[in-house]
Amino acid sequence: MNDLQNPLLQPFDTPFQIPPFDRIQPIHFKPAFDQALKEARAEVQFIAEDNSEPTFQNTVEALEYAGLRLNELSEIFFNLNSAETNDQIQHLAQEISPLLAEYSNDVLLNEKLFTRIHTVYQNTDQEALSPEQRMLLRKTYRAFTRNGALLDDEKKKQLRDIDQQLAVLTQKFAQNVLADTNAFELWLSESDLEGLPDFVREAAKEAATQKGKPDQWLITLQADSYIPFMTYSARRDLREQLFLAYGARAYRTKNDNTDIVCQIADLRRRRAQLLGFESHAHFVLEERMAGSPERVWQFLDFLKTHARPAALSDIEKLRQRAFADGLDSLQRWDVAYIMEKIKKEEIGIDDEHLKPYFPLQQVVQQGIFKLAQRLYGLQFRLRNDLPKYHPDVQTYEVTDADGHHLAIFMADYFPRPGKRAGAWMTQYRGQYRHLGREVRPIISIVCNFSKPTSSKPSLLTFDEVLTLFHEFGHALHGMLAHTTYPSLSGTNVYWDFVELPSQILENWCYTEPMLSSMARHYLTGEPLPADVIERLKRMKTFMEGYSTFRQLSFGVLDMHWHHTLTNTPDDLKAFELQSLADLDLLPPVDSTAISTSFSHIFHGAYAAGYYSYKWAEVLDADAFESFEQEGLFNPSVAQRFRQLLSAGGTIEPMELFVRFKGREPDPSALLRRAGLIK
Repeated sequence: MNDLQNPLLQPFDTPFQIPPFDRIQPIHFKPAFDQALKEARAEVQFIAEDNSEPTFQNTVEALEYAGLRLNELSEIFFNLNSAETNDQIQHLAQEISPLLAEYSNDVLLNEKLFTRIHTVYQNTDQEALSPEQRMLLRKTYRAFTRNGALLDDEKKKQLRDIDQQLAVLTQKFAQNVLADTNAFELWLSESDLEGLPDFVREAAKEAATQKGKPDQWLITLQADSYIPFMTYSARRDLREQLFLAYGARAYRTKNDNTDIVCQIADLRRRRAQLLGFESHAHFVLEERMAGSPERVWQFLDFLKTHARPAALSDIEKLRQRAFADGLDSLQRWDVAYIMEKIKKEEIGIDDEHLKPYFPLQQVVQQGIFKLAQRLYGLQFRLRNDLPKYHPDVQTYEVTDADGHHLAIFMADYFPRPGKRAGAWMTQYRGQYRHLGREVRPIISIVCNFSKPTSSKPSLLTFDEVLTLFHEFGHALHGMLAHTTYPSLSGTNVYWDFVELPSQILENWCYTEPMLSSMARHYLTGEPLPADVIERLKRMKTFMEGYSTFRQLSFGVLDMHWHHTLTNTPDDLKAFELQSLADLDLLPPVDSTAISTSFSHIFHGAYAAGYYSYKWAEVLDADAFESFEQEGLFNPSVAQRFRQLLSAGGTIEPMELFVRFKGREPDPSALLRRAGLIK
């Protein structure tokens, strides 16, 4: 292919240098990666072969900006592989991932390059550097030592082999989960719809119509279909069928991940031990606020101790309500359904009645955008003239209070076959400064909310409202970035700190000012009644014991895979049951597994770090108390929090939190918010 015909090999001639999605085809990626890898290798080699005295500027800073084209190309490709993939892109991912792993190892195991970095690290007067420069120097040096720079040649070769295997296996893991998610279809007739509210029926009818069966209803394993059905369907047999399919994704199917999960865990353990660490958890947690596996276990045990009484009480309440409903036992496929009944009875909250008050675009405009304006002065202007990778994507230009351009924000809200399940924030380009030029970010959030139907706009459940605020919190972290170096910008922070900006934003969803602004009936414009707002506030502590235990179980399982496991388990299911023995409050189901579709730890970045969701809840509960005490939109508090956001990874997270709060975080703040202590 002629380079001039490949848009990925040309400067992007688009507004704000947005990737020209309308011109990019899968065939363009491999040649672009070949060229970008060649350029990046040449840039790195130039630094390594430099005969001049190593300095921070000609070595560490130069390396930071090497391979910028490769970084941006990787972000474009892997974001599309998550949000708009196809067979060609998935095949390319299997081919490209090992090449990138090889390149990364070639850099991190380059002895000449490391010698220069080591010289800078040892000989530079760090007091003469700025705080951000000192952080970059420290992180660069540790990136090399944590990736084998001090190993002998034989061990370096072993490390390369492990990294290439991991690159292939993690991609294969994700593809297997996606394949099983997309493969299952539960077709319903009218007699199967008992208990389903109109919005679930309409979405299922629309899905069936798109499949050419307008006289039926279709339920899938996509979250926007699966969760409502499990919550409302009165057909226990169908709930069971759907639950078993969801829990068996990539487990004992043709897309089985059992061996892949075990291989990934084993390779991570071997890699950590090659580098001198006892386990993968020891390796990971050296670069986390927690610092060690022991501190993570202490934190998990602290929460488990305080949550257990409430969790047992919640389970007993669910069990008694199930018996009253005529069920002979409480099974996993009953929990969401029975919980919804209790929620209606005790709190009077009914998602079917709430959804009309939360049309998506209203929540966007009067919720997340208005909150960003009140806290930080941000403005969002819809730009229909900018390239996008799918027609559903909405693209906004984000400006500061003074009209200064801050970022491009892309929102992709609805499910489709080429998009993985769940919700996430990502970037197509991060913020940084280089050669006197300020590069502003291109930030994206990707969700899977119910699509508009022929008669209604997209209407959100309250949980989906929380999800939207959560991902938008991550987006603000990226959009407000104000650093020099790309690897220290935005969400490039410790993984047990990265959820603070997202989770803190959820707190506003329970406040009267925010609900009065964004919760209005899509037909009448009537605001959410005051008594409903009060009941929503009570939702913060509803079944929190059970919810905490459920979240803890994921964190504990993660730590068992990456800390306590020393040999490949003979039986994955037995390993899970043993790991969760004192947390599992419901009967086990033999045909399902957690690990084989646990994408956060086997494909995402949360290996040995899933506990960080609860740790970040400590941070956000403690931080939000400052807004509650000083004013929900207090400009002084907001400015302090914006400084925390804009600093990215340039300052240690604990120091950032202390600067905001005046002290270290207090775990009791989470327990107070959850109603587990007074």
